[in-house]
Amino acid sequence: MQAETMATKKPQRRRASRKKQTKRKSVWRWIGQALLSVALAFGLSAAALSWINPATTPYILSESMRLGGVTREWVPMERIAPDAARAVVAAEDANYCLHWGFDMAALRLAIAEGGDRGASTLTQQTVKNVWLWQARSWPRKALEAAITPLVEAVWSKRRIVEVYLNVAEFDEGVFGIEAAAQHHFGVSAAELTLRQASLLAAVLPDPKGRQAVNPSTFIQRRATAIAQGAETIRADGRAACFVD
Repeated sequence: MQAETMATKKPQRRRASRKKQTKRKSVWRWIGQALLSVALAFGLSAAALSWINPATTPYILSESMRLGGVTREWVPMERIAPDAARAVVAAEDANYCLHWGFDMAALRLAIAEGGDRGASTLTQQTVKNVWLWQARSWPRKALEAAITPLVEAVWSKRRIVEVYLNVAEFDEGVFGIEAAAQHHFGVSAAELTLRQASLLAAVLPDPKGRQAVNPSTFIQRRATAIAQGAETIRADGRAACFVD
């Protein structure tokens, strides 16, 4: 009787094991299909936005809901002062024309300094602003790292700067270089001087806490350094990939 019982239990265990394996395979298959669908969605979106201007972004939408509206007006690169583009690149990613989305030298320096120094490139920031959320987290950084090479492959360097300038936040509820120029200085993006553009670029790391008008001593010094960097970029031809 005991032998019969053992003989009966063995096939049952094997069937249970096979069911678990089948279930496990189904879960991994579902995860793989989900990841493939997400990758395809991002790929199609990146391809479309290489020539279609994004109507909004997750962050702009959330801020619009929180504030009851935001100020934003899209302008093409042709209507943005070249000094504005150079100033933003000088402030956020001086090696922009020299890398493919990741500045490895800046990344190594950030690691050496314990992570207190930012190492995100302009492309990474554009990816974050267009598709992702603002709060720092490993899932966001992983998605950002995955999408950045795709954007570099599909978009031109000029297009990346154009989109960034039109979705970046320059004050609470003020998005894009055109709205920022009018809000802070009463001029269009095409009329910005290098000094004005440098002041706007100086507030980008903390647009809610920094002011381009009546700037602090720190912001004034930072703007001066940015203007010098923009002049260097112009003089040595590094702006050729996005302006000239």
